[in-house]
This record gives sequence, structure tokens and C-alpha cells, in this order.
Amino acid sequence: MYSSSLADAPLVREPVHAPVAHLIRGGIVEGIHYGSVVVLGADGEVRLQIGDIEAAFYPRSALKPVQAVAMARAGLPLDGELLSLTAASHSGEERHLAGARRILDLAGLTEDHLRNVPDLPFDPVVRDAWVREGRLPSRLAQNCSGKHAAMLYTCVLNGWSLEDYLDPGHPLQQAIAEILEDLTGQRIAGVTVDGCGAPLFSISLHGLARATARIATAAPGTPEARVADAMREHAEMASGSGRDVAAMMRAVPGLLTKDGFEGVQVAALADGRAVAVKIADGANRARVPVAAVALARAGVDPELLTEFAGEPLLGGGEPVGCVRPVRALDPVSSSARV
Repeated sequence: MYSSSLADAPLVREPVHAPVAHLIRGGIVEGIHYGSVVVLGADGEVRLQIGDIEAAFYPRSALKPVQAVAMARAGLPLDGELLSLTAASHSGEERHLAGARRILDLAGLTEDHLRNVPDLPFDPVVRDAWVREGRLPSRLAQNCSGKHAAMLYTCVLNGWSLEDYLDPGHPLQQAIAEILEDLTGQRIAGVTVDGCGAPLFSISLHGLARATARIATAAPGTPEARVADAMREHAEMASGSGRDVAAMMRAVPGLLTKDGFEGVQVAALADGRAVAVKIADGANRARVPVAAVALARAGVDPELLTEFAGEPLLGGGEPVGCVRPVRALDPVSSSARV
């Protein structure tokens, strides 16, 4: 355990978000994306905060590395590609489906045991091909199937019931909640249901950054380090071909990063520097450049992040603007460059 005591749960309130990115068209601010950003130093101290980093919020899939750590602590023996898939919001590529099947095979189970919501693949190209082939939504294709397969495997290994593994009172979910509080250092503010059907725990943006930093800096061989190593070494299994989070992990040495629906991203380096981003309106077009500039503010060499500046705004098919993070996020000189 990291601490013998836990901080109180973050307050459930309307977050006081602030501008984090401007939509620039033809040199004029056309729109503003609001949100919150936190940058932690290697010592865990807050180096920058914008908006409301302490209000309760839902991390969505950015919580999956923590869920994977909890399962590894509960005896899940996976490593490499399959452990990365455990923490994945995957694209539904064949390798992702094959990996989920392998986890189920190891558990002696089948796709019928999954309780996530049937869906089409997340990646648009893969999804279009799936539809052309006349394939229907399936639990295996849904982007959380690796996590759900691993949850079932963890239940088998511990002798826990399978039918109700998504109940917040189930031993598996109780174990995940305990590890989440351990890694964040704060109590959970509330529980609801995520899009895939799994329990979703509410913490603060600050707590999310702290938990991810602890995973990224863990001692070799620990469950945390196993998850971090698997995701960094098999980034495409934790996301998919062409996904920005996989590209970011390839671009920045030692980076661990995970996205989540509704404009969430968290990232941490092996020395403990970390950032967490929440875009209030859930826009990916703001999430990516804001997360990249936050990493630069944390000391990552901006040259490593140039491909994450965001898509240009088009007018008549030609670039006429951009999404520009606010100046408060501009990188400052740092001696801790990656």
C-alpha cells in the first residue's frame, strides 16, 4: 500500500472548467474548448493546474490501466500483448479479437460468458469492412472485450462467480475499487455503469494523474510495472493501428498513456512526471493537442510531439485554422527533457 490513510473522496459538484483550447479560423477565435488539466512533477507535486482538478469526475477508459493492475494483483498471470489488451480500448482489429479469444481460452470460457455490450468495431475502417461483410455487433468486437475477458479469467482463478462479475458488490469489483483508492490515495466519490456495462468509479483528475504516475514508476516485476511495460511495448494492442495514444507511446520514450471517452487522457513518464486532461465537451480534436502540449509543459521535448498538434480546420478543402491550446499551457524551459 502506498499510504496508511486515504484522503476524502473528491466533491461531487459542477466542475469549474476553464478554457484549454481555442478554435482558430482565419486568425479569429471561432470557438473555445473548456476543460481541466493537471501537470505533476517527478516528485508528485502539482506543477500546473488549469480548471478544476479536484472535482469528482469519471475517467472512463483512462481507468483501465488501474483495473488491469488490480487484476494482476489478484493473480492474473498475463503479460505482453494479452496484458496490454486487458487495459485496452481496442479498435476491433482481428488481432484484438484473437487476443480476447486467447484469454477466454486460458480461462476455459467462451464469448458467451462475456457480459459487455455487443458492438461493432471501434475503428471506422474496420467497422465499415465488418458491415460490408454482413457481420453483426458482437461482444468480442466491442472495444472493452479484452478487459472483460481478463475479468472473467481473474474470477476463474479466484473461484469467484462469473454471472455477476459486473456487480459493484462482486469480489472482483471490490478488489478493483480497493486498488483504485490505493493508487489514487483518495476515496471513491461514487459508482455508476460505464458504456461497456462495467462499474465506473468516480475520482478526481488529480487522483487519476497520481495513480498513473505510480503505475509508470513502479519497481520491476510488480503488477504495476507489468501493466506499464505491456502497454508501452505493445501499444497497438492497448489501442489500435493509427490511434493517437499508440503513436504517442511510440514517439516518447518510456511514456505510458491512455485515453477515455468524453475527452479524457492521462499520461505518465518513468520518472513520475504525469499529466491528465479532461475536455468538458468531450472533443477529441481538443484532447490530443492539449495532452501533447501538457506533456511538453511537463518537460517532454516538443519535437517528439509535433505530430500531435491536431488536425487543421478546413475551408473549401484547404487549411484555414487550427485548434490551439491556450497560452497558459505553452512549454517552458526545463532541464528534465525526455
